[in-house]
Amino acid sequence: MGFVAGNFDIAVIGAGHAGIEAGLASARLGCSTVVFTINMDAVGNCPCNPSIGGTAKGHLVREIDAIGGEMGKTADESLLQMRMLNRGKGPAVHSLRAQIDRRKYAEIMKHKLELQDNLELHQGEIVDIKQNDDGTWMLTTRLKASYCCRAVIIATGTYLGGRVYVGDVSYESGPDGIFPATFLGKALKDLGLSLRRFKTGTPARVLKKSIDFTDLEEQAGDEPVVPFSYDTLQPIQNKVKCHISWTNDNTKKIIMDNIHRSPLYGGLIEGVGPRYCPSIEDKIVRFADKPRHQLFIEPCGLGTEEMYLQGMSSSLPEEVQLQFYHSIKGLENAVVMRPAYAIEYDCIDPLQLENTLEFAEFNGLYGAGQFNGSSGYEEAAAQGLLAGINAALKVQGAEPLILDRASSYIGTLVDDLVTKGVSDPYRMMTSRSEYRLILRQDNADERLTPLGRKIGLINDDRWHRFELKQELKRKELNRIKDTVIPPTDELNEILVSRETTEVHTGIRLIDLIKRPQLNYEALISIDNNRPQLDQNIFEQVEVEVKYEGYIARQLTQINQMRKLETKRLPKNVDYNTIVGLRLEAAEKLNKIKPQNIGQASRISGVSPADISVLIIWLSQNHITKQTEE
Repeated sequence: MGFVAGNFDIAVIGAGHAGIEAGLASARLGCSTVVFTINMDAVGNCPCNPSIGGTAKGHLVREIDAIGGEMGKTADESLLQMRMLNRGKGPAVHSLRAQIDRRKYAEIMKHKLELQDNLELHQGEIVDIKQNDDGTWMLTTRLKASYCCRAVIIATGTYLGGRVYVGDVSYESGPDGIFPATFLGKALKDLGLSLRRFKTGTPARVLKKSIDFTDLEEQAGDEPVVPFSYDTLQPIQNKVKCHISWTNDNTKKIIMDNIHRSPLYGGLIEGVGPRYCPSIEDKIVRFADKPRHQLFIEPCGLGTEEMYLQGMSSSLPEEVQLQFYHSIKGLENAVVMRPAYAIEYDCIDPLQLENTLEFAEFNGLYGAGQFNGSSGYEEAAAQGLLAGINAALKVQGAEPLILDRASSYIGTLVDDLVTKGVSDPYRMMTSRSEYRLILRQDNADERLTPLGRKIGLINDDRWHRFELKQELKRKELNRIKDTVIPPTDELNEILVSRETTEVHTGIRLIDLIKRPQLNYEALISIDNNRPQLDQNIFEQVEVEVKYEGYIARQLTQINQMRKLETKRLPKNVDYNTIVGLRLEAAEKLNKIKPQNIGQASRISGVSPADISVLIIWLSQNHITKQTEE
């Protein structure tokens, strides 16, 4: 051990999206916090796509913001283009996606860390971690400086044991050519953590002036811009346009002729890649009947000419990459500034974690982000926020924050990780939530801002604005219930044009809005007393009115789920001793040690019959205890 350079309540290893949220949350909750990064220029880096949000991921960003996190604000501050995805589908799957200036985003995030009270940002590679006899933790840097802390959050991203692959070339590296975390992995194994190898990839960046945009499909942002953050009060503008192109038969032939040169298919890469974000060679092989694949050409920032080829990650040799990129319309003469690469890294089996993101076997040690087996900036930030909050609450002797599946996508993400585990990098999708009509992005503040206020991350101004919004929403609901629209020719013209039934008597405004063919916008000319409100209020009211029955049904399901969550399971039980449990169920239950019946019911390999056995066993165990007493 080297010299003791500092004592802190909480140390965060890594300053990517998870580490940033963890550090800011713990510091804002009053804990002295130190955040370590291998390279100060990598703080807040977006090494893959220059975007925040997307399907389901936009929900996570909104939830992070609703609790008091930073990702949504910074995405708004560095915005290049905003789009609302899935507008043609139901409100449960509407998701914001922001194209961002990746350098500006990183710069803003780094500055926020630097300005934050109770927080120190240090450049240093952590090479050793040990727990002291008194339960505190000692971290040692490569320069032999030691730091003592009461809790540690590991948020190493893809740096831990990072190795880059391009064709038959491979070398130790983190993303974007930054040094990897070479020694920490061994220290974690020595500590007793179970590590595994995952991989991810990123496409090439090409020079803008070498792209022919003439025949490419143009993709503009949505107007007006809907921001991520409830703190973004001034209008923000779209600044750029993106473009779309497609692969073709020639692209496919080039890739298939060289598929044996891919380190993935040649067996050089042992790590498991993300199922839902495959490389272009994976797409060509797995979807052999598909004639073409879409790619999006996206700017990386206003101060750079680098363009990102979304949907075209690869680990093929550089010369093969040049061939297949040049086979695509618009990219015939593209100059590749950074070739695509795959990166392999160490992460943990998240079944080792509690749903607070604390390790079950290591008091005060937390994991967050890709270190936990997830993928994506948004999933990382969500876990970082939760880990930072829980580490701070633990240090302060307070009850932990546990988000269940019905509260948020964050709760769904964490529950999936710690209950089901992962066989490949986890990606959030709306289909992962059984309560997605309740967990919409438009009502993230309603669901989570009171919780953020209770914890201490929502300031007075934000809270007063939230309370005012809720009051205005309540008044608007009452208004449309009480407003009766007379059967005028103008109204019936609207109804006929929208292919819905005419009215011959007065009708309540709420009953008109309930009709599938109608919405607030269609009725604006006959709704004479409509107040001037934020569009988000109208959106929430309309969704709640139209989907009232479905929402009520999901709320019933949530109440049933939460009843199971109250049936707590003892930690020290040996499930092999419970008569009636199948062997597979007993094995899984002993490994995961679920906290309650609800969590046990979501474990892969535990059947409804096994759950019935557990409920009966709990009941009998309770009766036995009463008898003994």
